[in-house]
Amino acid sequence: MKEVVLHVYDVTNSDSEKTNNTILQINRIFKDRIGLGGIFHSAVQVYGEEEWSFGFCESGSGVFSCPIGKNPMYTYRESIVLGETECGIAAVNRMLRELSREWPGHSYDLLSRNCNHFCDVLCERLGVPKLPGWVNRFANAGDTAVVVAENTAVKFRQAKTEIVNASRVAYRFMAGLASKSQASPESPGNNQSRGSPTFQGAWFKNIIPAGAKPSSSGSNPSQDTDDGSPLRRQSSTEQSTRL
Repeated sequence: MKEVVLHVYDVTNSDSEKTNNTILQINRIFKDRIGLGGIFHSAVQVYGEEEWSFGFCESGSGVFSCPIGKNPMYTYRESIVLGETECGIAAVNRMLRELSREWPGHSYDLLSRNCNHFCDVLCERLGVPKLPGWVNRFANAGDTAVVVAENTAVKFRQAKTEIVNASRVAYRFMAGLASKSQASPESPGNNQSRGSPTFQGAWFKNIIPAGAKPSSSGSNPSQDTDDGSPLRRQSSTEQSTRL
């Protein structure tokens, strides 16, 4: 059994001293006072006096080692004992060679594939608990926000497409009704009455008293009803058909 230790740094590798001080202040407030998290770099120590981590480089592996607590790019914060591994030193060396091939430097991503993600994978293979949640919480929150935003954009595009398709179907349906109305002079749609074709038929039946027969004499082509809507005269054949 060999102890596995996590070494945590404040990320202060900016060329701007103001930026570095801001990050230190964020970490003090959100980690030390609230316990939520911050902006951190991490590395894992197992066997020997070196710690292992991951970072960006244009070519080759992004896996590297340095003396414990001596990474020159960051400000050392603390160490955390994660547990003990049953892996021997030969197995650990083989594990690190495999990770070196699996984690090229160009694959580094601040939100989804950073040093903390690498340490999580290394700890999992060593058989010890992963990093405390606060170490990588800001990156995980940022990655989740990106995923949510992408999913929302996809759903919005899908909804927009469905609305457009529904509008096209509705337009074609209405266009079909209009073409049928023009083709059939008996269609209620040709009447000048207000209301939809569905209600016009019932409205027409209620206007004509039961048993009433329309006049066949030649007169004005239309007459006014009580509500002011013009009603076209029809032949007795048309009237019986409509009723």
